[in-house]
Amino acid sequence: MTPERTRPAVPPSPTATYRLQLQPEFPFAAAEAAVPHLASLGVSHLHLSPVLEAVPGSTHGYDVVDHARVRDELGGEEGLRSLARTAREAGLGLVVDIVPNHMAAVPRHNHALWEVLREGPRSPYARWFDIDWDAGGGRVLLPFLGARLGDELTALRVDGDVLRYHEHAFPLREGTEELPLPELLDAQWYRLAWWRLARTDLNYRRFFTISDLIGVRVEDPDVFEATHGKILQLLREGVVEGLRIDHPDGLADPGAYLQKLHEATGGRWTVVEKILADGEHLPAAWPVAGTTGYDALRHLDGVLTDPAGAGELLGQYRRFAAPPADRGGEWAATVRRAAYKVVTRELAAEVDRLTRAAAAICAADPALRDHAPWALRTALRELLVRLPVYRPYVSGGAAPETVLTARAAEEARAVFSVPEEAETVDVVRDLALGRAGAADGSGGAAVAAFRARFAQTASALRAKAVEDTAFYRHAPLLSAAEVGGAPERPAVSVEEFHAYCARVQRDWPWTGTVLTTHDTKRSADVRAGISLLSQCPDRWADLLAEVTERTAREGGVRAPDPQLAWAAWQTAVGFGFPYDMRLQNALLKHVREAGLHTSWTEPDEAYEKAVSAFVEAGPCGPPLYAVADLARELAPHVRVNVLGAALLHLTMPGVPDLYQGTEGEYRALVDPDNRRPARFQPHVLERLDTRPEPADLAEEKLALTAVALRLRRRRPELFGDAGTYEPLTAEGPGAAHCVAFTRSGEVVVAVTRLSLRLAEVGGWRETELPLPGGRWTDLLSPGREFEGRARAEELFAKSPVVLLERADDSGEPVSQGAGRRTP
Repeated sequence: MTPERTRPAVPPSPTATYRLQLQPEFPFAAAEAAVPHLASLGVSHLHLSPVLEAVPGSTHGYDVVDHARVRDELGGEEGLRSLARTAREAGLGLVVDIVPNHMAAVPRHNHALWEVLREGPRSPYARWFDIDWDAGGGRVLLPFLGARLGDELTALRVDGDVLRYHEHAFPLREGTEELPLPELLDAQWYRLAWWRLARTDLNYRRFFTISDLIGVRVEDPDVFEATHGKILQLLREGVVEGLRIDHPDGLADPGAYLQKLHEATGGRWTVVEKILADGEHLPAAWPVAGTTGYDALRHLDGVLTDPAGAGELLGQYRRFAAPPADRGGEWAATVRRAAYKVVTRELAAEVDRLTRAAAAICAADPALRDHAPWALRTALRELLVRLPVYRPYVSGGAAPETVLTARAAEEARAVFSVPEEAETVDVVRDLALGRAGAADGSGGAAVAAFRARFAQTASALRAKAVEDTAFYRHAPLLSAAEVGGAPERPAVSVEEFHAYCARVQRDWPWTGTVLTTHDTKRSADVRAGISLLSQCPDRWADLLAEVTERTAREGGVRAPDPQLAWAAWQTAVGFGFPYDMRLQNALLKHVREAGLHTSWTEPDEAYEKAVSAFVEAGPCGPPLYAVADLARELAPHVRVNVLGAALLHLTMPGVPDLYQGTEGEYRALVDPDNRRPARFQPHVLERLDTRPEPADLAEEKLALTAVALRLRRRRPELFGDAGTYEPLTAEGPGAAHCVAFTRSGEVVVAVTRLSLRLAEVGGWRETELPLPGGRWTDLLSPGREFEGRARAEELFAKSPVVLLERADDSGEPVSQGAGRRTP
């Protein structure tokens, strides 16, 4: 009798993951039904969005309410275990997204928060949440009311030991149930207030500026254990094999948290959602496999963008939209103005809390006294808006003084009129760097807390100012305005791309890589169409003039502002759909996020109606036919971008993560559009496996994806930490239009870049790609072989992308075994 095989203590790292966005309309059972198709596609792991109990009806799961339970609406723990068993039988593992930074601030569903509101700071759960009790006079501000309290008193009612307000419920402090309503309200451990007061009076840490998500103190050992117990159990029992960590920059000390998690998981494969600024590196000391892949996305998009054309688009944008420098015209100025707006408005409460902390430290140290609160607040704002990255780190990352620079301090001091008052900047900088505090050392804990709070506020500021504001204001090429992107430098050279890949292979070979996620503002295929405009800026200028004139003439409508018009027509070019509310909704979100004429908290109804009228008459009206004409003209080149990005993603160093549906053609806009329930077409893949003749781009992309993923699964040693990455350089007149490399000397990848520009200069002509020694078989077009110096015209005759594998003496690709993981 063969003994039962025991599972290894640490499962192997994934070869490729497939992201499924779980929600009530797509629960564990739906994921389980998709397992045969996804196993056939060639991934090694399913990547699940958060699986713990969340607010009922949540379509994303990041609003966790109970860390001890697997979400009932998805099928509960038994549903998750059933999915894991089915996946394991098919040779797949599970990777799960976890949310250590925050929970839903919905008391009636969040038991821990309910108990804090009922019992106050003496509750055993009070240590869970980052609440400044002193700031609220001993009470937590709850900004749930639709208007001022006086206007909402009639909507409040007492129901036993519960206070109700519409669909909301709040616990009553013991012994207060019989008090008259005004006295009852004053007797609680919380203060119900108008939602607009969150901006200035909130006294709990939240996720960015979302008051519905309350920060969790996972730095406390008991809180860590309570909030990670279920996930760690699932890891120990083999139900889950790896983790994705949501927003570690929100934590007090990301490095310390990740070290603790690494020890608790036994070193399981873990990636972090760390957004790196252009040129920033992941902290080397973090014990993780790498990032979730936005840095890879930036390089993948960038290498397929034409730098010269991007520069021309910038000039056109400035002439057409004429935005002021700090409202969209210049990137740096736009970011700075957006940062000032966020730090003085949306994050005013957070800056006030930092100010109080700095003032307390200064008051405790005679050497630091007499810095006025207004000066401390001003210094904090001026330093925060000048941070070029998401946050400084106490340890593990770049030296804090290299991101909180002396130059930034000098600029901040210039804001003050009196030089002696400007010295407050140096005090605040020294506190943020850990260089100042009580002379006798007793202030060490307070300084450490200040440093953590400063860094947490910085990450929220950067996210809101850059991702959620500047990306929508500075829009010369929308495909570059993506998470982790650099709109001021949208193009990446081939040499820079190779250097990035070589560094990833050397330092982070198991890092995640992505093209589309649940957070991308536009899916990769939408961005592929938009980035193509960098190769034909003149054609874009002609289209813009035509559709602007036609919208005014035939629709009788003009755009309420030219920045919106520019962004709307670029979105239409990439999206490509006829009239659709998805486009309407995305553009309405665009103008609200930009905050130039309307916003989420201060909507301008007349302006938003004008936006809707313009979109209906223009991008969703008759002028769309002009866009369709351009789309048909550019379709062959969009195909090049789509297939090129897909193949580079699937073969570059790192672990590719495919977002649901992106194995085929996938066009989606900003959430919630990109979080719709997954849909699969396994019969298409089955047909392509028997009759490999794709009918369209969607099928061609699916076939390419399956071939590349199955190669990774069949020969994982070529792509992991034991593999190598070597650039290949084409020679001849079209050399700049080829990106090529080898993986471990056994696989050659070559893709066409800037194909429209290539066509304009006469095509490949005598361009050749020198291949490594031996014979090479084409995996995407079986039957073709190459060796020596391959002529580019022949190499790319069947497809704009090529995936070659070294052939053995029989002419067959090496190692044709199935290579599926042993359950």
